[in-house]
Amino acid sequence: MNPIKHVAIIMDGNGRWGEKYKNSRNAGHKAGVNTVEIVMNESIKKKIQYLTLYAFSTENWKRPKKEITFLFTLLENFLIKKIDQLIKGGIKIRFIGNLKILPKKLQKTMKMAEKKTSINNKLEVNIALNYGSKSEIINAIKVINKNQKKITEKNIEDNLYTKNIPNPDILIRTGNTQRLSNFLLWQLAYTEIFFEKKLWPDFNKKDFKNFLNKFKSLKRNFGLI
Repeated sequence: MNPIKHVAIIMDGNGRWGEKYKNSRNAGHKAGVNTVEIVMNESIKKKIQYLTLYAFSTENWKRPKKEITFLFTLLENFLIKKIDQLIKGGIKIRFIGNLKILPKKLQKTMKMAEKKTSINNKLEVNIALNYGSKSEIINAIKVINKNQKKITEKNIEDNLYTKNIPNPDILIRTGNTQRLSNFLLWQLAYTEIFFEKKLWPDFNKKDFKNFLNKFKSLKRNFGLI
């Protein structure tokens, strides 16, 4: 039976869910927060150590400005309202991506959440924000060259946003779309990938547990026979 240390999730389908049921993409994003809480709680129960969530990609800046503002405000409010709950639950929050160009107010709230949850150790939730894997790899190579080091796998991994985070065992993508969308391209080299037809707000505890059980029954060869 395969142990599960790290689960990564592409939370796709929030906007489509909102349009379908509430005539509002933003309503879908708001509903998706409930699913995040369900998955976090279930991850703790299953003793998963790392959960990485794709919240906002470098390509998502192409969306309408009002939707982007709503997404950032939604995240900010979640961190402020839930911070005590996160601390009590033993959840450590960490952000990965190019964070410097995000709104200053949001950055301040993010730093607050990271600082207040830094000693927690039940579950590390890595929120990928303004994240793009291609730019992440390019940035890592630039840092290596600047420091006049050799370009090796280890040196690249040591300069990715995910430094000191083990590569995911499982990637789950909801929303009935089968692509990686520039997410953790380096880190997913030997990750087992599962695609789910349901939109993210409809994804539930049973769905999550089903994927964990499927993973546990797999035979993983890592290039061997």
